[in-house]
Amino acid sequence: MLRPCTIRQHVLAQKQMDEKIKLGISACMLGENVRHDGGHKLDHYLKYTLGKFIQWVPVCPEVECGLPTPRESMQLVGDPENPRILTIKTHKDYTVQMKKWICSKVVALKHENVNGFVFKSKSPSCGMQGIKVYPSSSGISVGKGIGLFARGFMEKFTYVPTEDDCHLQVPERRENFIENVFVFYRWKKFLKEDGSIKGLTTFHANHKLLIMSHSTETVKDLGKMAAQPGGTGKKDLFDQYCKTLMTALKLKATVKKNINVLQHILGYFKRELSSWEKKELLGIIEQYREKQSPLIVPVTLLRHYAHKYDKEYLKSQYYLNPHPMEFRLRNQF
Repeated sequence: MLRPCTIRQHVLAQKQMDEKIKLGISACMLGENVRHDGGHKLDHYLKYTLGKFIQWVPVCPEVECGLPTPRESMQLVGDPENPRILTIKTHKDYTVQMKKWICSKVVALKHENVNGFVFKSKSPSCGMQGIKVYPSSSGISVGKGIGLFARGFMEKFTYVPTEDDCHLQVPERRENFIENVFVFYRWKKFLKEDGSIKGLTTFHANHKLLIMSHSTETVKDLGKMAAQPGGTGKKDLFDQYCKTLMTALKLKATVKKNINVLQHILGYFKRELSSWEKKELLGIIEQYREKQSPLIVPVTLLRHYAHKYDKEYLKSQYYLNPHPMEFRLRNQF
């Protein structure tokens, strides 16, 4: 039989899975035939694995701004910081049409309450980075730019987590993005359901170890914001906290940083664990350091001890349960 504290944690985890988080996505990756050649770029992981917990909001800039399928392929032309989008063969300029649509679409997505976006890489409309920009309708590319819609979205939603399908193939980037999505979702939920200074203190306390796994310096700065708001207005304080938080979470959670957090958690069991149990746990952490076992192994054992010895502070830490375990994001070596 599950203990009451374990039941509460199970209910919390189940609620986190049941409440589907809204994410925007380039529609072709859900299997929609919207690409210039009339085809798609279905991503099975995004649609069928993440799709169990994510409510996708599909977007195809080129189709939604009024272009047909199939259609002539396009490219970015001109200034990499402010390129135009033209068809490759006939050189027809769709920049004004596209930008007009983007202005209305970002407003619609704000109402959709999206908590992140997955863009199609290498697209002149959706590519997040490294998109070739040409000096004219022909010739050799002169630089790298950002797809028109991706740029418009990221400028409008500064703190919203974004990633492209190519980088999501890298396990570390995938986990970091999904972790950020869940943190951002909880932040917005906090603002909607609580939004108090006291609530900010609790929010920070529950995310402290997770933030520490990305930046030990930033977790201190955020702690000061939450504990000593001073004369800063609440809106300005919350904006600064969110900006600092989401900037910190973009930093990679390395093995070294994770080990620092794992050892920090171990310190909470100085009196409870036997010398043999401590030695076992330190050995497991060392195996993780040497890449002989994935992060999920020490985390699972520490989560077990947190419940066994009823450590309320640790049980509330999202570091030990940042996203649904079904994603198996911490199972990678």
